[in-house]
Amino acid sequence: MTKEVGKTADVGWQIGVSKTVPHPIDEVWEFLVGRDGVQIWLGPGMELPRKPKATYETASGTTGEIRSFRRLDRVRLTWRPKDWDHDSTVQIALVSAGAKTTIKFHQEWLASAEERAEQRDYWQDVADRVVTALAER
Repeated sequence: MTKEVGKTADVGWQIGVSKTVPHPIDEVWEFLVGRDGVQIWLGPGMELPRKPKATYETASGTTGEIRSFRRLDRVRLTWRPKDWDHDSTVQIALVSAGAKTTIKFHQEWLASAEERAEQRDYWQDVADRVVTALAER
């Protein structure tokens, strides 16, 4: 049996995108959870709830719930665009390497290979926009 790329027994279809930036972890964290960073990865005008079980809804109709918020480590939340019939889970994690930080975007519980491909493109674009925004600070 051939294994399908991006599909696991535990969390279904998933995608991960990471970028390393030449900025310390505290600077990257504050950007990603602040208004400017959140509008890139979650949606314009959003304030990111910082407590587990807090819910959110973006201007475009994506809804979800914060699962965990660990300062300088990760944010994990459910993610359901208005045109989806299922929740997925998104995690943004940071790994420090001195003056550099790796940002990891991970999404699981995607419905299909096609949805995985769409979300891979989305997260690659988000990662590129975050890198550009951090460079311009």
